[in-house]
Amino acid sequence: MTVTANNDMKEAHGYPRLGPEIMKRRVRVIDLTREIFEGMPVWFGHQKTFINTNQTHDQFKDIYKTELGFEAHNLLISEHAGTHTDAVFEYDRNGPTIDKSPLEYYYGDAICLDVSAVQYPDWLTPEILADALERSGQEIRRGDTVLLYTGVGDQHYPDLAYTDKYPGLTRDAALWLAEQGVVNIGVDNVAIDHSDDTEFSGHVVCGEYGIVNTEGLTNLDQIAGQRFLYFGLPLLIRDGTGSPIRAVAVLDL
Repeated sequence: MTVTANNDMKEAHGYPRLGPEIMKRRVRVIDLTREIFEGMPVWFGHQKTFINTNQTHDQFKDIYKTELGFEAHNLLISEHAGTHTDAVFEYDRNGPTIDKSPLEYYYGDAICLDVSAVQYPDWLTPEILADALERSGQEIRRGDTVLLYTGVGDQHYPDLAYTDKYPGLTRDAALWLAEQGVVNIGVDNVAIDHSDDTEFSGHVVCGEYGIVNTEGLTNLDQIAGQRFLYFGLPLLIRDGTGSPIRAVAVLDL
């Protein structure tokens, strides 16, 4: 298994102790997830992220008089922080919350379209999406997840500019995807909507069609123009409007 993050760290620390070869798989995994940390940029409408230490190893041993200490941290985090997915309920009060949403929204067949030629203040139109699809040599199948590689997120993250100006879908572009049976629209920006779009057209269309979207992805350049198996599973949050996820693309070696 090839993973773009964390494997180097595991090997550097000697984990697992029986050798890194026991972690090998017959597929290639691309990590599409941004790191969660205090001070990370989030969309202005959501809670900032705070992380503090609940207790250290030594504090635990001192308090509970044990030989082994346990360290743990506390998170104060938005359901929509970092790499996250939405429940339809976020933008349609009649839609399902995250705990009532079928998992099929959040995993399955997927493609990634390269739309990185489009930069702010331009918008993603149906013509641009159709051209990217043709260049990819792929097709959109009913039930697909479609990820959009803009490159803007990777250019600016983690600077606050990441949440400021970015391209996004016109209403017609969102409709173009929804009409082809897409169930999840993903992007490497803070939102699928254009940063100037006060109508939130992409989310409105998702509400109209009862589909979801995923935002804050990364490493999409590594899968642009390809078909793969996508996983971006949410936490089971009661009445949740969305959830941080660990998003990955799974490809054959």
